[in-house]
Amino acid sequence: MQHLLRNKYFYTLVFFMVWMLFFDQNRVSNQYKLQKNLSNLEAQKQFYLSEIENQTNIIEALERDTVLLEKYAREKYLMKRDNEVVYVIVKE
Repeated sequence: MQHLLRNKYFYTLVFFMVWMLFFDQNRVSNQYKLQKNLSNLEAQKQFYLSEIENQTNIIEALERDTVLLEKYAREKYLMKRDNEVVYVIVKE
């Protein structure tokens, strides 16, 4: 142990480790935060890619089926025909 304390490489290694852990721009805490942020962004990417696919499928279905298009317009945008009355019931 005493031989280790006299070694200049040991002190260099300790200094390097302390520097990398606490003072460097790429310190461990920053790397952990960046990795966590990256994981969140990848999860968001997967969510948005699946939403894009769902919306694309809905658009394709609406372009093919006029009955579905009319149903979608009535439910989503509260559209109606000229000779009818629409009542909207809101659940509280």
